[in-house]
This record gives sequence, structure tokens and C-alpha cells, in this order.
Amino acid sequence: MLKNFLLVGGFNSMPLSRLIIRLMTLILLMLTAHTASAIQPRLPEMNALPDQTSISGLSSGAFMASQFHVAYSEDMVGAAIIAGGPWNCASTFSWLSPLNNALTSCMDPCKYTWFICPAWFFPNGSDLAVQAKDAVAAGEIDDVSNLLDDKVYIFSGRNDDTVVTGVVDATQAFYRALGLPDEHIFYNKGIDAGHAFITNDASDAPCDVTQSPYINNCNIAQARRLLTHIYGELNEAPALSPIAEKIAEHAVEPEAEAAQAAEPVLQGELIRFNQKEFLETDNTSMDDDAYVYIPQSCETQQCRVHVSLHGCRQGISVIGTTYIDETGYNEVADNNNLIILYPQVKKSSVNPVNPRGCWDFWGYTSANLPPFKYAQKDAPQMKAIKKMIDRLTSSAQSADKPATSESVPSESVSSGLAPSESTQLPAVTE
Repeated sequence: MLKNFLLVGGFNSMPLSRLIIRLMTLILLMLTAHTASAIQPRLPEMNALPDQTSISGLSSGAFMASQFHVAYSEDMVGAAIIAGGPWNCASTFSWLSPLNNALTSCMDPCKYTWFICPAWFFPNGSDLAVQAKDAVAAGEIDDVSNLLDDKVYIFSGRNDDTVVTGVVDATQAFYRALGLPDEHIFYNKGIDAGHAFITNDASDAPCDVTQSPYINNCNIAQARRLLTHIYGELNEAPALSPIAEKIAEHAVEPEAEAAQAAEPVLQGELIRFNQKEFLETDNTSMDDDAYVYIPQSCETQQCRVHVSLHGCRQGISVIGTTYIDETGYNEVADNNNLIILYPQVKKSSVNPVNPRGCWDFWGYTSANLPPFKYAQKDAPQMKAIKKMIDRLTSSAQSADKPATSESVPSESVSSGLAPSESTQLPAVTE
């Protein structure tokens, strides 16, 4: 637009004052259009159940999931830790900084030790459980007794050399030390998977590799497995596309439509929303936008909220919506009254230093300086996630408040949800 204006002789055909006014108007219009296109909708207020929230994550997202589950345990019913260590793993050795702990003890403690690999190199789940109880006494996290009836899913791939199985073992030991019964903890470390979220989608990467986008086909629908462990028996996936029926009737060419026919048709809505409104500071490394998937049924029924956290280099700023679209959460959510929240982190070179777009499990949001709050309720990223959950459960929470002369409580809609008694899964193999 500006180029066309200059080409038609704008500088020579009008007084300077009019030229400046027109240029300023043009620039203002362009800026306004850009701003309007960049602003995303608000995360909608929903009537989700406030006491049925769970969380999962891969890699750094798994560390954050563990931190959030423990810190906000009063409102949680379960967590899934995929290739991640226990709560506050980065405090494993007090004589190391959290950053150094995160890069060594919490990933591959024996990577640079040649043939020496003693057990004490790894995080100690029992010691971290003691630290958690101390944090409760200090008012930094919720009472860990809230965790005793929760369900925890843990996964480590045998070919994962990024966060090795010995570190993930400490996650199981941590929850056991806090008193969770074994039947509430499902730990699978018997699959030859790389460092990845696993699926049963043949179009994903081979099971044993570690490569972007870190979503591997291991013939296991992990999203469904972990949500089943947390919530109990779930409904099957939605029906296939009507295209499948057309193929059967030879109404369309099978070769052209076969791939589409295999895709379940989602009835809900994937919403990109403004995440910045939930951030209290500019140094969180969280992205401006995030996503939420809301099934159609959740417009009229009370649903549960599950938070899904991507790993390093998996945010929308790096791979778009691949993690959101390809991990299988939305397909499970669609007919199981589950809202899936996808908070987002992006890479940052300075203030804070987060070059790979990881979640903070070592203190970069405080410039790697004490006091370290990354594992506490007051951590900036965790506070932001909690505010998003509160928005999704806001209508239900308002309905629980006693009526006053100025307000009338909204009437809760019956959900018809089945009791969340876990269906026990096989001990090692999925």
C-alpha cells in the first residue's frame, strides 16, 4: 500500500503537511490492522468441575507437571509424568546450583562419568519427599496428604538417553515415600521408546528414536492410557468420518480419501487464546498465546480439566500445533467430558535465559538466583497455569458460593460422569 502511494508521485503532488498527515494515517491503519490480527480471544469461563483437575507433561513439561501436582495438590486428582523426574528434582544436591542439578542429576547423571555410575548420583525420591513435607510446613505448597488418593502415571522409554530411566525411577520412589499406594501408581518402563510422547499413529516417528517433534509411534495410545489411569474407564474414540461410509459405497476414490477416512471427526472446538493476561511478569518465558480444546458436550455439561504440557522445543512457536493435534488428547477428550488446556512456553535468549523453550524446573524465572520458587505455589509459571484452570472452573466455583442480596447463584448442570475409580492396567506392558 505504501509502495503504491510512493509510485504515483505522492511526494510531488501535494503539500508537505498533507503528505505527512496521509503517511501517518496510513501507518496508523497498518499498525491497527496488525494489532487486531494479533490479539486472541479470552480463555472462556466454563462450568468445569473444580475438584477433578489433572495434569501431564513430557520432559520439562513432566518436571513441571510433577511440580504443579504436588504444589497445588488440594485441587488435583492425578498426574502423568512422561520422561521426567520428581518434584523439586533440581534441589537434589544442595552443593550444586539448581541449574547444574537440572543438567546432570535430573537428566543423565552418569553421562560424563565414564564407567562409574553409583546410585547416589541420581535423585533420591525419599529425600525429596522430606523436602516436600518441609515445604508444606513453610506454607509453600499444599498439604501432601492431598495426594494419597490421587492416581499417578509414569513412563520412561528404554531408549531414552535424555532423561534416563534411573531419574524417572526417583519419581516413583518420591510418590511412594509420600504414601501413595502402589495400585495408584502405574509405571511403564518396558517400551523401547526414545525421548518422546508415544502414540499408535503409524505416521509418527519410529518408536526408538529421539528427534523432533518428539512424538513416536510405539503402538500405544498414551494419551488414552494415562487419562484412563487417572479417571477410570473412558468412552471409545468418536466415530469415523462420513467419508469412510462413502468409500464403502464407492462414492469417492479410496486412494484419495483413505487417510481422511481414518481420522476421527472432532466435534469440539480448539481455541487459541490470549495467555498474556495470566502472566504477572514479563520474565516467565511463556508465549503470548495458548490453546484449549473444549468438547461440544462441555457447553451444556460439567466437564473435567486436564492440563497437557509440551516438552522443550515443542511449543507452538517451534512446531505449531503439532503437539496439540498429534498426541491424541483431543480425540479422547471429545466424548469423555474433558477440557484439555495447552499452556505454552517459548524460547528466550535473555531475561530469562531459556534457549530451548523448556518449562522452568530449575529457576530461570528468577534469573537462576535465590530464593528459588520454581517448585512452589508462588512460581510465576505455575501461578499462570492455576489462573487458567480457575477461569475454566469459574462458573462452578461461583455456583458454590452462598447467595447474597446482590447475586443469584448459577445452577450447576449435572454431568452424568462415571465415578473416577481407576481401571487397573497391566503392570509393565501397555
